Amino acid sequence: MGSFLPNTKQEQQEMLKEIGFDSMDALFAHIPEKVKLKELNLPSGISEMEAMDALETIADKNRVFKHIFRGAGAYDHYIPAIVGSVVGKEEFVTAYTPYQAEISQGILQSIFEYQTMICELTGMDVSNASVYDGATAAAEAMAMCKERKRDTVYVSATTNPQVISVIRTYCYGSNTKMEIVPEKDGVTDQDVLKSMLNDTSACFYVQQPNYYGNFEDADTLGAITHEAGAKYVMGCNPIALAIMKTPAECGADVAVGEGQPLGMGLAFGGPYLGFMAATSKMMRKLPGRIVGETVDREGKRAYVLTLQAREQHIRREKASSNICSNQALCALTAGVYLSAMGADGLTQAANLCFSKSHYLQTELEKAGLARKHTGAFFHEFVTVSKVKAEKILAALEEKGILGGLPIGEYEILWCATEKNTRAEIDLAASIVKEVCEA
Repeated sequence: MGSFLPNTKQEQQEMLKEIGFDSMDALFAHIPEKVKLKELNLPSGISEMEAMDALETIADKNRVFKHIFRGAGAYDHYIPAIVGSVVGKEEFVTAYTPYQAEISQGILQSIFEYQTMICELTGMDVSNASVYDGATAAAEAMAMCKERKRDTVYVSATTNPQVISVIRTYCYGSNTKMEIVPEKDGVTDQDVLKSMLNDTSACFYVQQPNYYGNFEDADTLGAITHEAGAKYVMGCNPIALAIMKTPAECGADVAVGEGQPLGMGLAFGGPYLGFMAATSKMMRKLPGRIVGETVDREGKRAYVLTLQAREQHIRREKASSNICSNQALCALTAGVYLSAMGADGLTQAANLCFSKSHYLQTELEKAGLARKHTGAFFHEFVTVSKVKAEKILAALEEKGILGGLPIGEYEILWCATEKNTRAEIDLAASIVKEVCEA
């Protein structure tokens, strides 16, 4: 950034002299020499046109697939055109954290509407709008549930491995014990969970539907967790929430998830949105900001930052979270998407995901790929075969199709959404059949 500093060498020398130094080296003399970067050895600069050409050459190496049968945490859903049209407006693109809340009524209202929609989807009492992604939301939920005498969190082995990894990192940083509850036949082993929980258990986390696409017996898992005096945390797919029981109906204390399916494209890992909702009893433990509705002194509707008690800049010495940002633009995107879809549209999208994935599973089974598990699933499932996964996926890739995610040498995690047509499902199945019969 050196060439972009808005002052001259002379002005820098004058400022140094004012504070009692004669050089930049003297200003930073307290920093050990061994950690100082002496020189960058950067190549000579190039023009804007040359830079664009270089970047386009790199981008051309990417393979963009039109036909996608892969999920595993990031999903290819249809996004109504109005979503991009609204959130692309300059006044929204530049919006960030409402530091001066009273004069940020527009952005506060958009956050309030988003929070309301998340509460409607999850059935919970309160929601925030501050978490970066679904994995972070899950990890933050663990921190919410930890208490002085209850410092062990339990996570189902059927959880997305990336989410488990983030939770483990958070637990390491906060000296929280973490235990993995094993799976049985593609779902959480209830008997083992019951035997593991004790009076030091803070919470149990389960993903619904889980990483393998299977529906968990969420009611029973919640009952087992509460019987041990621990909190129950559910990680949910927001599209699936349109047709499945809400976390509140399953007895969850905290509901979290990845908001990417709500109007955000696949991109290359983000920016995404972690949603968090909780019961009123857990409200003061939610990280980040909570926007509320009130009236001003003239009796007109107004929006305020109702709660930010866990912010590290408010109660730094007692904070259990360092979340102090605001996913305003991504939250707005989710809000616009949900508004555009409406309750009926979201339900239709969920039903199409369900029906098309089941059709895909049926056709792949005919082609030679058996389903690994037998329980109910939403829009993802695992197949096994005698043919290596990499061989099947390579054949699909040759035809411009991104197959499922290989999770074993002979296992593939498939996904179908409302965007997948019957024709492309039939094409994928025919290619798989050729490979399996070869």
